[in-house]
Amino acid sequence: MNLALWIVTGLLAAVALTGGVSKAFIPKDKLTATHGGGWTGDASVTFVKSLGVLELLAAFGLILPAVLDVAPFFVPVTAICWCLLMVGAMTTHARRPAEAPFVLLNLFYLCLALFITWGRLGPHPFTG
Repeated sequence: MNLALWIVTGLLAAVALTGGVSKAFIPKDKLTATHGGGWTGDASVTFVKSLGVLELLAAFGLILPAVLDVAPFFVPVTAICWCLLMVGAMTTHARRPAEAPFVLLNLFYLCLALFITWGRLGPHPFTG
């Protein structure tokens, strides 16, 4: 189970890193033109960049605390924060009919984060 939790955590961290880099470093105009990025046209540049930074922090928060063994309780805390982010993403995509399929993708990411939260707060914590 520990291995499964690490695999899911790595996958979710890769998703967060990819999303964070794209939102933080790709111009908003280019994001708006991408499939699923139409919502950025309705958001400010500051908001999109801030989401990118949050996703980058999530990528690091899912992996580094456990790998470095410094405050590993931040891994499930980060997963909980990711759940909140995914609820917002699902709401945003649901309001745009052309982006409805992304609701299911975000739901999948939400389930991954819930699995990490359950595993690391429950039967397979990093300490003890």
